[in-house]
Amino acid sequence: MGEEFKAITTQEDFDKAIQERLKRERESIEKKYADYEEVKTRNQTLETEAGTLKKAIAESNKKAEKYDKDISDLNAKVTGYETANMKTRIALQYGIPFDLAGRLVGEDEESITADAKKLAELVGHKELIAPLKDVEPTVDDKDGAYKSLLENLNLEGE
Repeated sequence: MGEEFKAITTQEDFDKAIQERLKRERESIEKKYADYEEVKTRNQTLETEAGTLKKAIAESNKKAEKYDKDISDLNAKVTGYETANMKTRIALQYGIPFDLAGRLVGEDEESITADAKKLAELVGHKELIAPLKDVEPTVDDKDGAYKSLLENLNLEGE
């Protein structure tokens, strides 16, 4: 049958029996963790890089929030200008004085137009007519006489 079983009775015998096994296990562990220092150094480098990236992301997020707020503010201004322009256009269309155009109310063109119609009824719808001839005063200079002559010619031809 092979070797007989020999009982270990002393510490020395025990140490001799497992010494080879401990040596193999130690070598196995050393091989397994041979790059531990390299991994540790790389881990520290990565943690530093991660911290730097987190800081950069936080700064970028702050800038993005500011840009979003600025865009929102600018969009609100544009909407205000568009509404004011629409009110002015509708007011002029219905003969409402320019000073009253800002008093028109409504959320959209339809509601502003309805308000303009009501206000035009109250104010009295007057159609705006552009002047037909030059109403500038004649200036006495060397061309003043010619201008007066031309104006008189136009009147006689009508």
